[in-house]
Amino acid sequence: MNILVTGGAGFIGSHTVERLLRDQTGRVTVLDSLNDYYNPAIKRDNLSALGPDVVFRQGELTDAQFVSDTFEQGKFDAVIHLAARAGVRPSIEQPELYIDTNIKGTFNLLEAARRTGAKHFVFASSSSVYGVNKKVPFAETDPILQTISPYAMTKMAGEQMCSNYSHLYGIKTVALRFFTVYGPRQRPDLAISKFTRLIEDGKPIDKYGDGTTRRDYTYITDIVDGIIGALNYRSGPICDIFNLGGSQNVSLNDLITTIEDALGKGATINQMPDQPGDVPITSADVSKANALLGFKPTTSIAQGVPKYVEWFRDMRARGITVC
Repeated sequence: MNILVTGGAGFIGSHTVERLLRDQTGRVTVLDSLNDYYNPAIKRDNLSALGPDVVFRQGELTDAQFVSDTFEQGKFDAVIHLAARAGVRPSIEQPELYIDTNIKGTFNLLEAARRTGAKHFVFASSSSVYGVNKKVPFAETDPILQTISPYAMTKMAGEQMCSNYSHLYGIKTVALRFFTVYGPRQRPDLAISKFTRLIEDGKPIDKYGDGTTRRDYTYITDIVDGIIGALNYRSGPICDIFNLGGSQNVSLNDLITTIEDALGKGATINQMPDQPGDVPITSADVSKANALLGFKPTTSIAQGVPKYVEWFRDMRARGITVC
């Protein structure tokens, strides 16, 4: 099987490619822009660890000709679309960039898949599409009446485009709603990364709100299990949606304590007001993914955070700045 992984040099993407190579799933092509949203040296380090058996294509999803050429050369059977402009807060500051990359980029990929005959398309969506959902835990059948950030809006648009291309052109599409993925190689702008870096350096951390907001943290290897399950999911509706969460609802206050314990250092808190676009809680009902994808998250936050801290300290020891 020929597989394209977009964003394959990034956090979730590089772990996914590693699993595909380990399982000898097929020929893997990575498409990544290596943009400077965070230190590109981290992505280059991820790429170098993947080895010579991976085909690498550097370019932008918004470049329709580049995407088309990549598909013509690769003759892909399946696409795992993980590339995106990520983050709620930056999307409020730069909505047009998010619309271009996340909506137009996804459209370009689906169009190329249609033209070249790729029949399986796995799309990385987000728990942010649920918005301020009062029903907990969140289920795929919950009505989504309002997203509250441009980022969430672009992910919902991506899901709808997948639905269109399934209905119109017979492409099997699977949208995966990720719930706060963390672990080694994660983006430096995420809370665990920022808090680890600042506490390690003896600098204050910004804590937004009273610390009672809660997130469903999902360790990277558990997420990859779900992605591979979606890649192999051939039954069911031609367009389907699954939650992938860690089934461990953790408050911001508890997260900070867990990081302090892993570092062996205490945090200095800079108290901040609530942030616009943030939701008070995310919590995944993963019963559907468990039943149909065999998804069973196993790594607790107490196990996963020390693994991230170990990676972070190793990167620093090797002279690679995690920021």
